Amino acid sequence: MEKVIEVRWHGRGGQGAKTAAMLLAEAAADSGLFIQAFPEYGPERMGAPVLAFNRISSQPIRLRCHVEQPQIVVVLDPTLIGKVDVSGGLTEDGIILVNTPQKPEEVKKQLQLGGRRVYTVDASKISQEAIGRSIPNTPMMGALIRVSSLLPYEDFMKVTEKQLKEKFRDKQEVIEGNLEAIRRAYQEVKVDG
Repeated sequence: MEKVIEVRWHGRGGQGAKTAAMLLAEAAADSGLFIQAFPEYGPERMGAPVLAFNRISSQPIRLRCHVEQPQIVVVLDPTLIGKVDVSGGLTEDGIILVNTPQKPEEVKKQLQLGGRRVYTVDASKISQEAIGRSIPNTPMMGALIRVSSLLPYEDFMKVTEKQLKEKFRDKQEVIEGNLEAIRRAYQEVKVDG
C-alpha cells in the first residue's frame, strides 16, 4: 500500500459507524499498517446522521485534517441518500458501498456516479437474521474487506473475532452472530456491472 487510503463512513447514530471505523483501524494496525480512525459528530442523538473516517497506509500518516476526498465511501443507512451528499469528494477511481437490497446499477444511476465502482449488500437483512437486530456495521465491514482488499480476509476475521470476544465476553451468541454477519456480507456483496 503506497499511499494513504481514506474511508468515509455514513450512518445514523446507533448504527455503529464509529465502531466500524475503530474495528477496521484495529485490524489494520494489527496487520502492521499505520492507521487513523475518528468520528465526526456533535450532540446528535440516536438516528441523527453521523460520519466516521479511516486513514490506512503502510507509511506513517502525517495528515491531521478531515477526509475531503475519500477513495472509499461506506453508507450504512440508504435513507441518507438524497439527504446527505454521500458521494461528495469521492475520487474518480473511488468506490461506494451501500447497505441496500437494490442492485448496484440502481444506486449508481440514483447517485449519478459515472465510472465509479458501486457495490451493494443488504446488511440490514443479514444483521437481522444473524444477530437478531438491524445493526449493519459488522456486515458492512465484511463487504468492505471483499470489495477493497484493504486487508486479507483471514487476518481481518482473526483480529475482529478477538476484538468481539474482548467486548462481549459473556455473550457468545453476539460474537457468533457478528462473525456470521461478516462472513455472509463478504459472500453476498453485489458488484456493479
